[in-house]
Amino acid sequence: MRGWHPIRATCHARDTFFVQCSDMIRQFLSLFLVAAGVLPADAATKPDIVVDQAIVVMRHGIRAPLDGEVPEGTRTAQPWPRWPVAESPITPHGHRALERVAAADRRRFIRQGLIPARGCPAPAAVTIRSNNSARTIASGDDYAAALLPGCPGTVVHLPAGSADPIFEPLRAGATRFDAAAAIDSIERSTGGVAALAARHRAALALLDGVLACAPRGDGCAPPRPSRVAASADGKGVDLDGPIRTTSGIAQVLLLQYVEGMPRRAVGWGRVDAASLRRMGALHAALFDVFTRPPYMAAHQASALGRDVLDTLAGGTRVRILMGHDTNVTALAAALGIDLTAPGYATNDVAPGGAIVIERARDVGTGRAYVRLFYRTQSPDALRFAGTAIDRTPLPIPGCPNVAGNWCSLDTFSALLNRRIAPLRPTAEK
Repeated sequence: MRGWHPIRATCHARDTFFVQCSDMIRQFLSLFLVAAGVLPADAATKPDIVVDQAIVVMRHGIRAPLDGEVPEGTRTAQPWPRWPVAESPITPHGHRALERVAAADRRRFIRQGLIPARGCPAPAAVTIRSNNSARTIASGDDYAAALLPGCPGTVVHLPAGSADPIFEPLRAGATRFDAAAAIDSIERSTGGVAALAARHRAALALLDGVLACAPRGDGCAPPRPSRVAASADGKGVDLDGPIRTTSGIAQVLLLQYVEGMPRRAVGWGRVDAASLRRMGALHAALFDVFTRPPYMAAHQASALGRDVLDTLAGGTRVRILMGHDTNVTALAAALGIDLTAPGYATNDVAPGGAIVIERARDVGTGRAYVRLFYRTQSPDALRFAGTAIDRTPLPIPGCPNVAGNWCSLDTFSALLNRRIAPLRPTAEK
């Protein structure tokens, strides 16, 4: 048939079909524009939603091991490999990885219209707050330089030595924390810290095989009974036992891998990506104590959650919070979310990994929505300086999602507000 067109053939001139035909044409044009790269892929499923804000709650980049991360008394068959920097700073390899992930975020934010493709954003349109440790400050600086190249510095942090309630709420005394209530929540959530360690018996044995110490019957890490108790100052809790002594070791092995150390140096050549993921469950188990029990999540995510809620209610276009794995897992726990990403144990946060919260508005109704995803790079992408980014959608339990995992902003805000502890009136913002 001359002049035949699939849309015209279906949508013939009958008034009763006008609305359906308009919708079909609109959908067809959206798909065409997505294929042409004019619209983001998200627009195809809900073209009347426009993203107008992004909040990134992020872990710092690849670092050297912390002082005491491998406990004193840990036995190994061979000496630990040397790092290119002193204890705890971001490595040169880690700096470059942060720049790559910031460049990927920049491309997404430009596509969404959150930052300009050329020039610098308006003052206060983009805000970056880091914790005041050297590794988070450096991570924030790296990220800012690649996100907004050539623009004035936008990273803020509290003075060294002070406790930032957003990132260290317990040390800052941001909430009325009750250690006894915290321990009760931990015991109920884990079934007891001894039972928690018992559930990870296979990973503990795998780690002993990597450390390859002479057999003594009680493992290569210092043998200590499982216990959780109030910290000496009453501001937190202390954990001892197999999870405490091995979680840091497992993290150090992962850091060796993502740092790009030679294979023979990563776990002395006795690990691969699969075994690192299994041992990563030991590091994730630390958060089963310190951030994931409901009471701990409520207090660990208190000021952080309030910052998120305040940002969602305001006009900032991009908000970056550069912190630690405890911050990322605390926010996830407060929302009832598990963090899964290629190459990592569940709830073991990737270096440079982030929960991203996008706010959007329906241009027809003006209603506001949010959706979440977990943005990471796999261990191999980090190791080999790759650019691949994984974005894992995070459906929000208790929130009826619409197409594309969008949740009503009002519903999300009420849910998060209920699950975080109130701040003390004097808590520093």
